Amino acid sequence: MHVQAYLMFNGRTEEAIAFYKEAVGAEATVLMRFKDAPEPPPPGMVPDGWDEKVMHSSFRIGNTELMASDGCGSDGAAFTGISLALSVESPEDAAVKFAALAEGGQVTMPLARTFFSPSFGSLTDRFGVSWMIVTCAT
Repeated sequence: MHVQAYLMFNGRTEEAIAFYKEAVGAEATVLMRFKDAPEPPPPGMVPDGWDEKVMHSSFRIGNTELMASDGCGSDGAAFTGISLALSVESPEDAAVKFAALAEGGQVTMPLARTFFSPSFGSLTDRFGVSWMIVTCAT
């Protein structure tokens, strides 16, 4: 059994993947647009003009594969009640990744030493995705 996160970006998936490439070295592995679907969606399911939007994508951050889509024109991406945890090897790497992900977002807990990590912090990025950055090495 395997569980993966599937993020819905409501029309901003390509922008999000480009941001994650820059911020944390993400690598896109799959990108399929609505226009590339082997069958058309049911009438009214996808907004007009969304042919170029992302129907399905996968991207890798380190050893983790995440999936994402622009969805079907919902009212907006809402990533509540879940955080992505990014484990890094050093406080220096934590600082770099934290700063990159925080650009245009909101810091909820600045990076600091905790009883469980030499460097831990949390933030919500510009897409509304919550992140926890933790240094594993002591």
